Amino acid sequence: MAVLPQLRDRRENTISDARRFFFELGQTPEAGLAPPVLRSWQRCRNGGLDHLDAYLIDPAGRAQLSDARDRSARLLEHAGGIMEHVFEQIRASGSMVILADTKGMILHCLGDPDFVGRAQRVALQPGASWDETFRGTNAIGTAILEGAPVEIHGAEHYLERNGFLTCSAAPVFNAQGCIAGVLDISGDSRSNQRHTLGLVRLSVQLLEKRLFEAEFAKEIRIAFHPRPEYVGSLQEAMLAVDADGRIVGANPVAREWLGLTAGLADAPSFGMLFRTGFGQVLDRAANAPDDLLLLEMRRGDAVYVQVRGHRRTRPEVPAPRLQEAAQESAKGPAKTSDGSKGRITLDSLATGDARLQLALDRARRVQGKDIPLLIQGESGVGKELFARAFHNSGVRSDGPFVALNCAAIPENLIESELFGYVGGSFTGARREGAVGKLQQAHGGTLFLDEIGDMPLGMQARLLRVLQERSVTPIGSMKSIPVDISLVCATHRVLRDAVKQGVFREDLYYRVNSLTVTLPPLRERTDVRRIVSNLLEIESADRRSGPLGISEEVMGFFERYPWPGNVRQLQNVIRVAVALLDDNEHEIASIHLPEELFGIDGEEGGEGLAPSTPMTAMPVAAIASPAPAATIGARSLDEIELEAIATVMREVGGNVSAAARRLGVSRNTLYRKLGRMS
Repeated sequence: MAVLPQLRDRRENTISDARRFFFELGQTPEAGLAPPVLRSWQRCRNGGLDHLDAYLIDPAGRAQLSDARDRSARLLEHAGGIMEHVFEQIRASGSMVILADTKGMILHCLGDPDFVGRAQRVALQPGASWDETFRGTNAIGTAILEGAPVEIHGAEHYLERNGFLTCSAAPVFNAQGCIAGVLDISGDSRSNQRHTLGLVRLSVQLLEKRLFEAEFAKEIRIAFHPRPEYVGSLQEAMLAVDADGRIVGANPVAREWLGLTAGLADAPSFGMLFRTGFGQVLDRAANAPDDLLLLEMRRGDAVYVQVRGHRRTRPEVPAPRLQEAAQESAKGPAKTSDGSKGRITLDSLATGDARLQLALDRARRVQGKDIPLLIQGESGVGKELFARAFHNSGVRSDGPFVALNCAAIPENLIESELFGYVGGSFTGARREGAVGKLQQAHGGTLFLDEIGDMPLGMQARLLRVLQERSVTPIGSMKSIPVDISLVCATHRVLRDAVKQGVFREDLYYRVNSLTVTLPPLRERTDVRRIVSNLLEIESADRRSGPLGISEEVMGFFERYPWPGNVRQLQNVIRVAVALLDDNEHEIASIHLPEELFGIDGEEGGEGLAPSTPMTAMPVAAIASPAPAATIGARSLDEIELEAIATVMREVGGNVSAAARRLGVSRNTLYRKLGRMS
């Protein structure tokens, strides 16, 4: 890990040289810029944009933002939950999750408070347009023009004032092959993460799947893939077909598979794609709804097909979740008869850790007694999960559980989110108004996460609601009674916040009736049970049998300090499972993210050195051109990496050709290449 700062400095120097060539000398840099970045710079220069321009374009007004949100209502509806899941994974990393429309206007964002303030200085906020024409090279605007995922890091931004950002964005495509919006993760360039773009792309795939299924919920849907295990996953191709077999929609995977351009004018009918007639396929699907159909396509290849939306269909395999609700339960939630996850309860959170058990026991004692619960703990320990379990275990379990993250919502939106508003109460308000979180939680539980970050003005209004048990929406003169159980959470020490004058003392005593503290993962005694449960969850979709974890890795997990707590552990296991080849059934050190190595040692523990066996690599491939006298002093890893570099040079960087020559899978080679970067 010590080489990472050197690599970062090298990259920054390379980009700095490219900027000098481009902006000062007027020449095209020969190296240092990805093709999409160079094309964007050229578009900006040809459009007359000054890279030193410091003029800041003001965000749109509320009315314009409201109109833009109305035009993208379906996108916002399905993106909201996904954005929350993504934000949970990157919380406290100094980042934002952003959704923009087809013109680059930011519709919605969630972010860490410290970074949100910096981002607003360059108008990275709702209502601002990040069209490349005005903002220069940036992930949102450039992804729209490129029609593909892009990553813009630091000085790759055309405008110098945006150089502190690192942004990863991917366009969201609809069933007609047109861009419906853009999902972006932006953060401080100094804390750039290697896997951010991958997370964005995965999130966009899930969003595209949900948009497609919602748009064609009443149509016949044909899902297919050459490999049966991928039918039901995010990698499946999907067509929407009318009763006559005409294709009326295709998801991005199907469009790429079939070579379809934007629109459906060139879309073939079902009969033009498959050798089996459409009616015959429907009959077979109706007679055997639980079977996949193996069909031959007219171009010669065979695919596995699943028919949905026609009479009785086979339940779909759940798409991968970005944040599993049961991430901390060692027992795992119960499953219903249809295979769906049961609700998490306080009992199912009991894993044998004494400090966690104390918190569970204390919470049980106040259930049904109208005593507010305050959950304290570091980021990532599972405070919202605990709150949901508390709700599901009490007398209000049949009522709604409504959550609001006080740190993730911009200050100017918290009031309307919490209290709601009547139509026409302010510019940009919806005509029909909106019901606030307090009313939505009537009869159930309101969970206020990171309440320590709630603005003082909102604290006063919330205190009044808790005292009077009624809420008055913005623009209304009528108070509406509310019956809620209040659960709050914070990573802050509220007592200190009261002393500092940023949290009201009277509200502190109102929400602090009972406090439970969740221990950080590094202090828990049940790490093995948590790991086993998370591994079962993350490997549920694998068809190659159960997975295990080597004792070396398990021991490392027990020693590692886990600064990101259970959320970090789950992400590590998710990455490790993804890096396993089909014939691998045990997680070893080579499957772990590189950023883990070294941190444990820095904390005083015993580190884990990554190692990669060479059993799958031919002897000829690892022969080194170095003098024989020096080979004995070099590690096997060094010899292996040098062999890979040699073969990659010989095949001109073609990963598939290099993998065949080395006798390993492409996934294995990609993993090894990641260690060289």
